Formats: sequence, structure tokens, C-alpha cells
Amino acid sequence: MKNPALVAGIFALCLALALLATSWNDGSLTAHMIVHMTTVAIAAPLLAIAVSGRRLDPAVHLPWIGPLLASVAELIVVWLWHMPALRRLAEARLDAMLLEQASFLLAGILLWTACFRRHEEGAQRLAGIIGLLFTSIHMTLLGVLLTLAPRPLYGVGEVTCLGFVLGRDTDQQLGGVVMLLVGAAAYMLGALILLADVLKPTSSRGNQCGQG
Repeated sequence: MKNPALVAGIFALCLALALLATSWNDGSLTAHMIVHMTTVAIAAPLLAIAVSGRRLDPAVHLPWIGPLLASVAELIVVWLWHMPALRRLAEARLDAMLLEQASFLLAGILLWTACFRRHEEGAQRLAGIIGLLFTSIHMTLLGVLLTLAPRPLYGVGEVTCLGFVLGRDTDQQLGGVVMLLVGAAAYMLGALILLADVLKPTSSRGNQCGQG
């Protein structure tokens, strides 16, 4: 599964970069959120599967970073870059935008590899579930904040989102909905996959490890 995951992950990342290149100067939070979710909720888990157990696996080189620490690190990265001041900086400067996207990708891969670390059992498996659930919760909170905020947080006027002209308030609300539908759901799905693996009979997991 690793090679297909690598191809799919690179494709998703290229798609995110293409969307970024076409929307960077438009100031649209919705377009930004589509790029962000494509990076952290689609490309990152696929690339994490591809590098799992290999030389490039962060979990191999940084075994002290567990799922909970990785989830807190991603929370810090995501919430910092969505502060109005840093959001404006990323919209104005190419180097800041590239740093933002790189930090999203690296934090995402670190989280997914930590949570899906190979051959972990018991408490570590449960920590992976909790880490993904925690990430789903903070993604939900940010999405709700953006959707229900009484005023636009990132400026006034109109923006262009993928060719459509939107008011800042509508654009912000749609961006929050994208985070809710894609981000929160992706991490919840990851947690459910881990939970299903934990609930498997011990003999079934043992047979899978033996076959691997």
C-alpha cells in the first residue's frame, strides 16, 4: 500500500500547491482553507502511510514525540497561522506563505506518523486515538469560531475565491465550514480506524504482524 499512498499523497500535495498558486493573491480564506485541508487532512496522512517504518519516518528518528505531543504541536501551528496578524503576513509575503504551508505539512506528517506508529500496542495505541480526537476537536472549534464569528476576522470588503466574488463575512463562514467538513472529519475517521484496530481480537492483530 505504501507506493500507491506515496503517489496519492504527492498528487494531493501538488493539487494543494496548484490551488495555492492560483489563489494566493486573492485574499480568500475559503481558498486558503481548501489548500490547508488538502495538505493536512489528505496529503499528510497519505505521505505518513508511505514513509511509515522507513528511513524518512519521523516516528523512527523522533521516538520521544508521541501522539499527544504531536497533536499539541499541530494545534499550535494551526492556531498561530490563523491569527489575523500572521494570516495577513502569509497573504502578503511569499516566504511567509511557503513557511506556513511547510509547517502545516510537517506538523501533519508528524502527527499522523506518531498516531499510526507501527507495532504500538495498548496505551500507545490509545494515545494515538486520543491524539487524533483532540486534533478533530480543536479543528472543530476553529471551524466553529470562523463560521459563527459576528464579524470578519481578516479584513473587510470583497475577495475572489476560485473565480467567485464573495464578501469577507461569507468567505470566512465558508472557510470555517470547509474546516469542519474536511478537517474535523478526517481526524475523526483516523481515530475510528485506530479504534477498530484496537478492538480487533489479539490473534487477528498478531497474524497481521506476522504476515507483515
